[in-house]
Amino acid sequence: MEYIKSQKYNTPELLARIMGPNPFKLQEEMLLNHKIPAGSLVCDLGSGQGLTSVMLVKDYGFKVYAADLWSEPQENRRFFYEMGLTLEQITPVKADATALPFEKEFFDAVVSTDSYNYWGRDPEYLDAKLLPFVQRGGYIYACVPGLKKDCHDNLPKELLLSWTSEQLAYLRDIIYWTEIVNSSRNAEVVSIYEMESNEEVWADWLNQENEIAVNDRKTMGAGGGKYLNFIAFVLRKK
Repeated sequence: MEYIKSQKYNTPELLARIMGPNPFKLQEEMLLNHKIPAGSLVCDLGSGQGLTSVMLVKDYGFKVYAADLWSEPQENRRFFYEMGLTLEQITPVKADATALPFEKEFFDAVVSTDSYNYWGRDPEYLDAKLLPFVQRGGYIYACVPGLKKDCHDNLPKELLLSWTSEQLAYLRDIIYWTEIVNSSRNAEVVSIYEMESNEEVWADWLNQENEIAVNDRKTMGAGGGKYLNFIAFVLRKK
């Protein structure tokens, strides 16, 4: 696909802030033909340094809470200001995804780009920890790094060049994620699918010079990408 919205973020300064495969392109593909109305109050869950949050405001017209446990709100607030945004448009919050500090039914929608796999593998998470904060009829859009086919019983040596078996436990296939989202009593599964942007978003990440990207080159340079994919799912609260 063409990543029209992502093109404006294709600058060395912004790409130097990414923390994994290109989040702009992942988010653009995930939100293609999305059903979230402009002006909605959206939680960007696992927002990192706020790149995806900026995109949600500027390109989709949402009011955003950028929620992340490992980034500092003061630093993100400074970045949002540099990007021309105000606190009325975007609010950084230090928050644990398993203990969100918001009022019930606070959000019209939740968007999570390349992070949901860290906390969402608990089958009870959706009903107990996330959906209570979404209004009835509201949407959840999430995408996660995954495996084309489960191989945890016999991990390929290429994958172990960059990651430990403990780190690879966060990567699961579409069968696994289908079971997770279908276990929810309070959400309708609108769609779940393998994304097409895997190779391109990885290439953008591997071009970066930080130590994590450099380490990831070991696996990808050895052909480990053939085992990997990204999986997206769309849910609607009943």
